Amino acid sequence: MAHCMNKQTLALKLLLMCGVWLGLILISCQQQKPQNTETMDNPKDSASFTHGYAAVNGINLYYEIYGEGEPLVLIHGGGSTIQSNFKRVIPLFAKNRKIIAVELQAHGRTSDRDAGVTFEQDADDVAALLKYLNVVKADFLGFSNGGTTTMQIAIRHPQVVNKIILASALAKRSGVPPQFWDFMKQASLDNMPAPLKEAYLKVNPSQKGLQAMHDKDAQRMMVFKDIADEKIAAIKVPTLIIIGDKDVITPEHALQLHRLIANSELAIIPGGHGEYIGEVTTLTPQTKDSEFVVPMIEKFLNKK
Repeated sequence: MAHCMNKQTLALKLLLMCGVWLGLILISCQQQKPQNTETMDNPKDSASFTHGYAAVNGINLYYEIYGEGEPLVLIHGGGSTIQSNFKRVIPLFAKNRKIIAVELQAHGRTSDRDAGVTFEQDADDVAALLKYLNVVKADFLGFSNGGTTTMQIAIRHPQVVNKIILASALAKRSGVPPQFWDFMKQASLDNMPAPLKEAYLKVNPSQKGLQAMHDKDAQRMMVFKDIADEKIAAIKVPTLIIIGDKDVITPEHALQLHRLIANSELAIIPGGHGEYIGEVTTLTPQTKDSEFVVPMIEKFLNKK
């Protein structure tokens, strides 16, 4: 596990976990409706979608919608965009479902507010987005920091939740190796993986925004507090917990969540943090769609 990794490998994985990256985008303060249909960048993975901004809780929240069917909301990890987390799996999910992908406060194309980022506020923003889109209930897939946000959605807004998938989600400080917190004290934009910087600047060419996102995400992790056992146990919806066997999240933490959430399933998949969904820093030329856990997630979502 993580304690056996060399320092360089561990540092990179810790960076990918914590999401110490940021985004400030200058957009209109007026509520905007979905714009014209477009396609994703890579023709191989192209899928048509609508996109727009929702004025919620003082920010303009960027979202994309793909496909038709039961709604599945995708919530990215720290320092990420929709595409850097989910580009490879969106076309697979969209074959059978309506995919609502979102970029959270200060990330990618979403504007910032004069306040730090918190998992609770992110949860409230996503719930407000669903109300804006007239979506009464949905399933949620959250990766890394997005998984923690998904837990907060289930805790704070259970009325909008059908099922949740917690992918490499953190609920306790003990859920990552101790080195993680030591590393966070030295987090800097220079340590941000190049693919994440490129993904941010591609959709929001603001170096100032990138720095702001980094600093807010870093601060969020520095002050991270455990989610109380009773709040986790209050999650009653069907839950699928996923981690990689070489993840930053420890197997012990995933098992702890599994035991606390009564109606949950646990899967430990070969690979690192986000490799099982094609997160951009894990991709190689040899990566195949068949390696992703989409069929397993769909099987879980389709259970009655």
